[in-house]
Amino acid sequence: MTLIEDLNWRHATKAYNPIKKVSEEDLLKILEAARLAPTSSGLQQFRVIAVESKEVRKKLVPGSLNPECMVECSCVLVFAAWDEYTPERIDAIYDLTTEERDLPPGRFSSYTDKIKEMYAKQPKEEHFIHAAKQSYIGLGMALAQAAELRIDSTPAEGFDNDLVDDVLELEKQGLKSVTLLYLGYSDKERDWLATMKKVRNPMQEFAIRIK
Repeated sequence: MTLIEDLNWRHATKAYNPIKKVSEEDLLKILEAARLAPTSSGLQQFRVIAVESKEVRKKLVPGSLNPECMVECSCVLVFAAWDEYTPERIDAIYDLTTEERDLPPGRFSSYTDKIKEMYAKQPKEEHFIHAAKQSYIGLGMALAQAAELRIDSTPAEGFDNDLVDDVLELEKQGLKSVTLLYLGYSDKERDWLATMKKVRNPMQEFAIRIK
């Protein structure tokens, strides 16, 4: 299968089979796809929390627009972004980079000094907005990998972020939730969108080409 075929296959699943589970091997592949996503300055300024526990997911139901999916899917991925850019966080990833590439310590200091100065001038709210945008790249990678594996998925906003942050204690980790991704296998009898044609704007309207 090609990526285009995978993307044509997937849809936002509206009902999940509560019995059929995503395998550990496939879940790790989806998480790895998100981990390998490109990010601004290579900072990986988001994390993915895989909520497999049904008991924990039940605590998230009151803040969900699709509570059945929350409980019946195999796993919920919570994409959560840094609440702020700090010198320590920036140094940590670049220290790892120099170590892994066998480069001298401080190899990127001129660049990291520049971005530290840039972020220091911005309010924390802007930090989170920027980091949250990066998490959407990881979400897209996870969606594509799930589709390749023929695992159904539903990306979700419109949930109670404060509730998710509180239940998962994200503040202690310096994170704030951005999006959810339900993973599992469609219940064909209840998933009303499964048999419907995928509809997108035609290419001539979607893509603006300047030659």
